[in-house]
Amino acid sequence: MTTTHNSIRPQPSPEVDPAVLEIWGGHPLAGQVKISGAKNSALVIIAGALLCPQDCRIRNVPSLVDVARMGQLLSSLGVKISQHGDVLDIDASDLSTSQAPYEIVSQLRASFFTIGPLLARQGYAQVPLPGGCTIGARPVDLHVRGLQAMGADVQIEHGMVNAYVAGSSRRLKGAKIYLDYPSVGATETLMMAATLAEGETVIENAAQEPEVVDLANFCNSMGARIRGAGTTAITISGVPRLHSTDYAIIPDRVEAATFLVAGAITNSEISLAPIIPDHLTPAIAKLQEIGVQIVADAPDCLRIVPGEGLRGTDIKTLPYPGFPTDMQAQFMALLSLSEGDSVITETVFENRLRHVAELNRMGADIRVEGNIAVVRGVPLLSGAPVVASDLRASAALVLAGLAAKGKTTIQGLHHLDRGYEKLEVKLLSLGARLQRVTGAIVSPDRQLGVNNPTVNSYQ
Repeated sequence: MTTTHNSIRPQPSPEVDPAVLEIWGGHPLAGQVKISGAKNSALVIIAGALLCPQDCRIRNVPSLVDVARMGQLLSSLGVKISQHGDVLDIDASDLSTSQAPYEIVSQLRASFFTIGPLLARQGYAQVPLPGGCTIGARPVDLHVRGLQAMGADVQIEHGMVNAYVAGSSRRLKGAKIYLDYPSVGATETLMMAATLAEGETVIENAAQEPEVVDLANFCNSMGARIRGAGTTAITISGVPRLHSTDYAIIPDRVEAATFLVAGAITNSEISLAPIIPDHLTPAIAKLQEIGVQIVADAPDCLRIVPGEGLRGTDIKTLPYPGFPTDMQAQFMALLSLSEGDSVITETVFENRLRHVAELNRMGADIRVEGNIAVVRGVPLLSGAPVVASDLRASAALVLAGLAAKGKTTIQGLHHLDRGYEKLEVKLLSLGARLQRVTGAIVSPDRQLGVNNPTVNSYQ
């Protein structure tokens, strides 16, 4: 592997990261926050660069643990990759192997995205079954059945997915594929695989998420022929080869919505940019129901204005354009302080209510039965030691800590670092009082902020 000195660096293992985040709640926020590139776009687009035998430049790439792991995965396949700020340069001209290493894949579910590009370009791929957050089974059967429909022989043995294309051309064949569920991962995997297939592929009941559209636009910028992304039917006309591109990733809609909730839960007025308002429609609608005002100050800038009081509402997570499962936990934190009862129904992942126990430790009144949480609003939350169970749960605990009385100490920050770029720095710039402490617990009378010697300052 050849890299520059600015190449993506290995990240510490979560098992040896003793850091905690300490938050002193009850302080209003103010100002404007810059929204980073979309995590879920960045991961699949980096994998999609494997389709191209030339250089690719990807802009607006967030600096996240998951992005670093995806970079390490590509490096292990023989890809030259370097990062300069938020710009990632990828040269996949010399793929040395189609076998993804288990030690990386086991930590990053998105690494499974490589199976589509590897199979399309090399005719062979060996990828372990994926890891990631423990929020549900998220099986890969839809991916596998779709690849089989395109002519791949796929075998799963001992936790390893082996796929190859028979015949002299080693090219997949176009097919008509119906997804039993509009899975984002399956839609993206099959869309990438189809870009280099012989003939036309149609994916029906496809996922409509903005990140699917972003991937299609990226592939089209390399010469792919994809139509219908963002609808339930995507048509891909295969081409023999893709070419270099220079592409910028969309803003992260989940990060933007998380900061909107931060403004609501702290009764604060803050602005967000850059954003794409249409991507935030479900979150904005629920915030307005709860009692806050969202103002568009510019086409790519939103401002949240606190209301007179927060009211409960009901939420049901659904595939896009429904309410996003990735915002369920953050809204639960907000609804725990909203007057009346709220009902939250999680339909996307079967194990995504583990943050309830931690919010209840902070004084929330939430009862769970199956995939339904009933939230009875309380007047206030109290700071407490809590543990993040997954990426979005960690964000919910940060939001609760910002609103709570006293100090909240959050463990499990490796989840947070997977999906939010410089979250502490951004919150500090808005006036929050918090710090990341490594190996020691700091009392409230110690200095707060990034200059504390025990604090990681994200320089």
